[in-house]
Amino acid sequence: SIEAKSKDITDKSEIKATAEGDLVQAKETKEATMLELEQLSTYNAELHTSCDFVMKNFELRQTARDEEVEALKQAKAILSGANFGAFLQRS
Repeated sequence: SIEAKSKDITDKSEIKATAEGDLVQAKETKEATMLELEQLSTYNAELHTSCDFVMKNFELRQTARDEEVEALKQAKAILSGANFGAFLQRS
């Protein structure tokens, strides 16, 4: 039964080689996944910073836009021939 033992060793060697190949592939997949997670984390931090800036300055930007729209309305009215004195008295 040396042949049986030799066949058993060969079979186990093949199983071991397959397992080692699977292990290498799993490690490569893990490294790729960890790199992707790192990149996503960095992107998330960038988005968070950008969002914080937008939220922090929302009221200021909204007020500026409202003032800009009002100024454009006044300019349009003036150019359309409205009484300029009425705008000076209101301001």
